[in-house]
Order: sequence, then structure tokens, then C-alpha cells
Amino acid sequence: MSQRMQGQPMIILGEDSQRMKDRDAQAHNIRAARAVADAVRSTLGPKGMDKMLVDSMGDVTITNDGVTILKEMDINNPTAEMIIEVAETQEDEAGDGTTTAVAVTGELLKNAEDLLEQDIHPTAIIKGFHLASQQARKEIDDIAERIDTDDEQLLRKVAETSMTGKGAELNKDVLSQIIVDAVRQVTVVNDDGENVVDLDFINIETQTGRAAGESELLVGGAIDKDPVHDSMPKEVADANVLLLKEAIEIEEANVDTEVSITDPSQLQQFIDNEEAQLKKKVEQIKAVGANVVFCQKGIDDLAQHYLAKEGILAVRRTKKSDIEFLKEVLGGSIVSDLDSVEEADLGHGSIRRDEEDELFYVEGEGEAHGVTLLLRGSTKHVVDELERGITDALDVVAQTVSDGRVLAGGGAIEVELASRLRNYADSVSGREQLAVEAFADSLELVPRVLAENAGLDSIDTLVDLRAAHEAGEKRAGLNVFTSEIEDTFEAGIVEPAHAKEQAISSATEAANLVLKIDDIIAAGDLSTNKGGDEEMPPGGGMGGGMGGMGGMGGMM
Repeated sequence: MSQRMQGQPMIILGEDSQRMKDRDAQAHNIRAARAVADAVRSTLGPKGMDKMLVDSMGDVTITNDGVTILKEMDINNPTAEMIIEVAETQEDEAGDGTTTAVAVTGELLKNAEDLLEQDIHPTAIIKGFHLASQQARKEIDDIAERIDTDDEQLLRKVAETSMTGKGAELNKDVLSQIIVDAVRQVTVVNDDGENVVDLDFINIETQTGRAAGESELLVGGAIDKDPVHDSMPKEVADANVLLLKEAIEIEEANVDTEVSITDPSQLQQFIDNEEAQLKKKVEQIKAVGANVVFCQKGIDDLAQHYLAKEGILAVRRTKKSDIEFLKEVLGGSIVSDLDSVEEADLGHGSIRRDEEDELFYVEGEGEAHGVTLLLRGSTKHVVDELERGITDALDVVAQTVSDGRVLAGGGAIEVELASRLRNYADSVSGREQLAVEAFADSLELVPRVLAENAGLDSIDTLVDLRAAHEAGEKRAGLNVFTSEIEDTFEAGIVEPAHAKEQAISSATEAANLVLKIDDIIAAGDLSTNKGGDEEMPPGGGMGGGMGGMGGMGGMM
């Protein structure tokens, strides 16, 4: 970049710097964002396809979960990474709807590009999108059905809708019941009478070699460990459990020491002292009344013998996360020093061993505030995708219990919103009106893609949906299993209102952020991968459809 000053050019950027301005910068950013959206678009809905992702280590991930796909893809374009943040925000805030949020972002930018070509200023488009987003959220609240959060059947429908298409639908009857039961177990009512769901108290364990329909819910914890000694008890009905952070081993000096021995009896004295140390630790455990020990660190072989002799069940190298979870399940405290242990530190419950699964099942007394989902699948890839689907379903059921509002799925809400936004556009003056209409068109991407992914004609489907909504059928959506336009709420296709609000909000903010950029100045190439040696094509093009997408262009 140079600027003439008294007839001489002034260089203010380095030789390797690159710059794009105005329409070139906008076109570059819009292409990058749309490429990301196109990458996940085919995964949307129950009939969406899966992606196979192979990382640099050769590990394979097979999924149609939008946020997982975008996280695993080797993307190094700065604009594309901004769009990925939309998916991550959606995942954090709503738990589901990541593909919808990203796809709508891409469609908003596509329609914005058409407006830019009509010489409509980006600020007018941004303002129109903002107005439309605010109105859409108001309309969602108006359309949403208020439900009784104790309605188990409806909550199961919400879970089934979320799981469908993610490898879990074949066993959705069993899994949806498990999910609803798990969420109810960790739901409490606060002082204001509102439901609060703490998903941190739901632990998920996976096992391969069994059918997904054999998954189960355990009110308590499942510890994938073996007892440290064969003669220890495998079951303890009335367990007083010590959760220990300290190793039951010989305490070693912090510095290197040398001891000179002149007599064999001195060596025996050292051995006796070590044994006495270990025996003292075991006696301390026995003295407080503990008959089960979950130790985060190691247990000496001799200590194992003493514990077994006292009839105490001990497990070593227990994961820190498992220890913290057991604290909630059993109601005890985590002890870091045996010298200060008290009877009040012990947790109480029951322990049983499942030899087939090689697990300890730990159940607390009374209303244990902690549950474990044991998810089973035939292979690791199957169970991993099942876990992703179950995690999303847990999030949306928790949101529904907390929020109490649901919507008809199958594109019903998007078509109804588009219709209402077009009516709202008539009240908007100036060029912002065109942006509001473009926003409405963008929302209709969802039913169009649902139809495409189900092998149906997207235009015919959209025409039929619009006609149904014009006739006052605000819950009319596409049932991809029957290929019919029907009341999807009655058909059991139910989505949480909060997830839709969050998707629209995130998509609008991301699209507006991209549209506001009119100048890109890069110290080197326009990618965030400093180790790469690829250069941006002349004129700021994105090469291969994505420019810096780390070889994922084949997915677009």
C-alpha cells in the first residue's frame, strides 16, 4: 500500500502484506462463510448425511453433528473461523441447532450479497437484519407453546426429535426415556419456583460390543476399575466410602538421600518402619469406619494386603472427575490428608460389581443428586456418535424443562416466521425493508434443505408449506418420514424455543459482523495457518472454493 506525498509514494505496509477493499473484501468474506455453511448443509435433518473426517493422526470420526464437523475440519481462513464460532456458541448456549445456525448464517450472507449488487449499503442491510432478528424472536415467543414441564410424553418427543438422524433413532423409545429420567433426577426448584437443571451431575460412560438398546441409567456412578486385591469384597451393601486424594504409599523424601548400613538389622529396621507407616494409614482408614476406599493415586502392594485383611474394598488410580462425581452421589468429602480424616468425611451408599462389564456401580442413599448413563454400541464409532446425539438430547430436554416453551419442528416455525416477517417488512421504511424480506427468505432455507436431504422437491415442498401457513395452519411442517405436510407438533416433531431463538440471534450477529468488514489487511497470506506454504490466489480469490480450508475443499 502506498500513498503519494509531494510526488513520492509512501510505503506503509510490508512487502508481503496483502490488502483487499470494498466489494472484493466483502465477496471474499461471504464466499468463505458460505463455504462453511455448505460443508454442513447436507447433514441437516433426520435424513441428513454423515461426514467422515480423518485428522492428521489418521483418527476417523463419522458424524453429522454440525459443531463436531466444523471443529474437526482443518480450517485456517479467518472469516470461516468466525462462522465456526457461531456453531460453538449455539452448542454452548442451546446444546443443539448448530447446523441450522451455520446454514442460516450462510443463507443470510448469500441474500445480502444480492442486495449489495443492487447498491444497497451494508449498514442498511445490517440494520434490516437486526430489526428482523428482534422481530423474529418476539414472534417465536408468541408462537411457542407453553408446556407443563412434568409432561413426560412431551419431553420424550423433544428428546426423540433431537436424536433422530444421529444414529440413535432405532432405539429412541429406550433412549428418550433414559434421557428424560436423567434430566429429572438432576432438576431442582430454586427459591423463585423455577426449574434448574444441573447437567454436570450427569455422567456418561460408553461401552462397545453391545446393542444401543441395552443402554441404561444408573442412579449413581459407574467406575471402570478393578479392586486392587482379589480377596477384597466385590459388593458392599452398607458402604461407608472414603474418597481419598492422597496415595496409600511410603512417604518418600523430597531430596535424594544416602544411608550407610553397617548391620543387617538396620536394614530390617527400615523395612519395619515402612510397614509400620503403611499399617498406620490402613488403621486410620479403619478407625473412621470406612469399608470402601476410592483412591485417586496409588496404593502400595503391602497396603493392599492390609486393606484386604480388614475386609476393606479399595480402588486405586480413580479419575479425578470420577472422585468429584462420587462426592455428589455419596454426599462425602474428598480427603487430601489421612491424618485429618473424620467420620463426617465419609460418603454413604452401596457398591456392587458387574463382572461382565467390569464396572463398579455406586449408588447413594436417598435422593442421590447424580446419575450415570451407560451407553452401549456395537463399535467405537457407533457409540461415539450415539454419545454426541445423547449429549445434544440431554441439553435440549434440560432447556425445555428450564424454559417451558416448545415449537413445532419440520420447518414449521421457519415458514411461519418468514410469513410474519414479510408482513412486518411492510411497516419498515427505507431500504431496510428489503433486508427484512431477505431475512425472511433466508429462514426458509431450513424447510428447503430438509426436503432436499429427504430426496423431495424443495420448491414444491416450500410452496405447499406456504399455502398451509397462509391458511392459518401455523404448525404445518414437513414430516420427512411420510413426505407429507402435516401438523408436526401432533406428529411428535417438537423443538425447544430457546434453541431457535439462539440460532437466529447467533446467525444474525455473525452475518452482520461479516458484512461490516470492508477492508482486509493481512501481514502475510489471508489464512490463520502460519505454518502453511500456500499462497492466496491473485485478486484475493479463495482458490478451490475455500482458500485456506486445509484441504477440505472436497467437502464443499
